[in-house]
Amino acid sequence: MTEEQKAAYIMSQSVCAMIEALGMMSDNQQRIYRGESIAYPSKSFNDLIEEYGIHNNATIGLFHQ
Repeated sequence: MTEEQKAAYIMSQSVCAMIEALGMMSDNQQRIYRGESIAYPSKSFNDLIEEYGIHNNATIGLFHQ
């Protein structure tokens, strides 16, 4: 992969994580509105970073291949 392709890959993974996080936030808000407990605690949001490989070590590692 070229440097530009690597950057585009990281951006696309970040967008995917953001879309999923927004859905999770929406679900949480809906549950709060109904007086229910949230479905996604903060750990669930943090796990997205690992799941999509957008944490510091992963992104730096991609550019050092």
